[in-house]
Amino acid sequence: MPVIDLAQPVSAAAAIAHRSPISGIDWDGGGHVATAGYDSRLILWDAERRAPLHVARHDHLVNQCRFSPDQRLIVSASSDHLARIWSAGDLAPVAVLAGHRDDVEMASWSRCGRFVATASRDRMIRLFDRTGALLRTLQGHEVDVLSVEWLAGGTELASSSDDGTIRRWRADSGAEIACHRPGVETDTIAIAPDGRIFAGNDAGEILVIGPGGAERVPAHAAGIKRLALDPTGRRLASASYDRTVRLWTVGGDGRLCPEQTTEAPPVVWLRAACFAGPDRLVFGSFGSAYAEYDAAARRWRTDHIGDTPGLNACCLMDGAVFAIGDAGVVRRDGVPVRALGSLCNFLHPWGAMLVTGGQLGLVFDALTGRILHRHHAPLNCAASWGTGEDARLVIGTYTGEGLVFAPGPDGPVLLGTARLHDNAVKGLAAGGGQLFSVCATGAAAVHATADLAPLALIAGAHDKIANGVAALPDGRFASVSRDLTLRLWRDGVAEIVATPHDHSIKCLAVLPGARAIATGSYDGRIAIYDWGSGRWPVIRQISRFGVSSLVADHDAGVFIASCYGGRTYRVPPRI
Repeated sequence: MPVIDLAQPVSAAAAIAHRSPISGIDWDGGGHVATAGYDSRLILWDAERRAPLHVARHDHLVNQCRFSPDQRLIVSASSDHLARIWSAGDLAPVAVLAGHRDDVEMASWSRCGRFVATASRDRMIRLFDRTGALLRTLQGHEVDVLSVEWLAGGTELASSSDDGTIRRWRADSGAEIACHRPGVETDTIAIAPDGRIFAGNDAGEILVIGPGGAERVPAHAAGIKRLALDPTGRRLASASYDRTVRLWTVGGDGRLCPEQTTEAPPVVWLRAACFAGPDRLVFGSFGSAYAEYDAAARRWRTDHIGDTPGLNACCLMDGAVFAIGDAGVVRRDGVPVRALGSLCNFLHPWGAMLVTGGQLGLVFDALTGRILHRHHAPLNCAASWGTGEDARLVIGTYTGEGLVFAPGPDGPVLLGTARLHDNAVKGLAAGGGQLFSVCATGAAAVHATADLAPLALIAGAHDKIANGVAALPDGRFASVSRDLTLRLWRDGVAEIVATPHDHSIKCLAVLPGARAIATGSYDGRIAIYDWGSGRWPVIRQISRFGVSSLVADHDAGVFIASCYGGRTYRVPPRI
């Protein structure tokens, strides 16, 4: 089945390393760091030597990890719908925290170390003891819960969610105590020793919530992905999509005083951050190991981080299969041809160029390495239409804009920015004079390609994050989502098609000649839908890694899939 293998051989000495981005990190207060990765691995490191010691595995992405207060245990949260407790000495399994029906985004220890709270995209918070016994379930958030932390004393918790609220709960009863509604999605919270809540939102603000109410502190030019307090609670770090980390001094009254700002190197993933001493911070990365920042010397350390083979996108151009991923290496039929130095999320042929972009907000021509445009936030997807002077390219951003380009004598010219959504644009497709887009909120929007005038906004297009969209030859559009459905759209009305997937659907592609729509999920499964018969003739596990993108090879009559493990596969539409 595999036609291109981009996974690099791993020597026995380097066998313990991440092979996909590091999404979670924690320090035990002594000599160890733990990292959680999109390769389903939890790794324990010697912090002094930055040397891996032990590895454990989930069945899916590991999103976050935390040491227990006594440093003897580690809890990890995973997209396999579980949290797990491990021995911090050797990562031997201790307990399984089960019951969630969707990705577990975070797991947090109580200050006494007897209990664990988990936050999940099933909209629930669950409380467990350290044996894995479920104690109670906290319900109230309206959509995905992204963050949960314990307040000092262990009698209360705080959580944040995509519903734009920050809530406080009683641990003994599960009752909601308070609900703050700043109206902006909040990915991350941190709790000061005095119980004050710091919350980082998608507007780049830090909310300081204390006894006197909430204060908004402008902090970044884009959404904040992670907040971290030092062990004393007197220093706060904020990490943002604008690629900067800011350090703040926390006053006795909770007021934040800016201390320093540093730009993160391209390999650093600011989703994961924590203090590892008074002046040392550790961060996730898009590579094989974690990154470090020395705040006293204002110096980053990333030279020990190796590339990972994961692929995020593939496409066909001039009869060749191009692919790109975490390392920003452009490959043509499996052979590296260009290193862009940035994780890239998409590939889109446009005229003589192959357009790509990702975490740095840079638009590249993948064939030449030329930078075509700089944006202030990461880039997700692209679509194009028209020919000659009427050709247009739109690139979707994490901050909801569509960057609109036209051909120019020296390359693409930015015509302007269209507000497509209020959150990350996850997929774009053009057809029949319309641009159809889907959003991280589950919304969809339709714009006219002639002038990008809005035609329709479908707020509840999907029940969860929508991940991709494609145009069908009959004027319809197809979209997929974390809600496990395929939806076929005409005039703003969807036919909802149940799928065989049991994990979030990441991508899709259309092969009109076979009346086939291929869908790929985060657990490595391909399912192909025949829209003529309404059946699923192909359901195939192609990889133990997630399917990251799909493209139709019309000449060969097959689909090509890229996977986070570093391979591409050809999948026929029929068995």
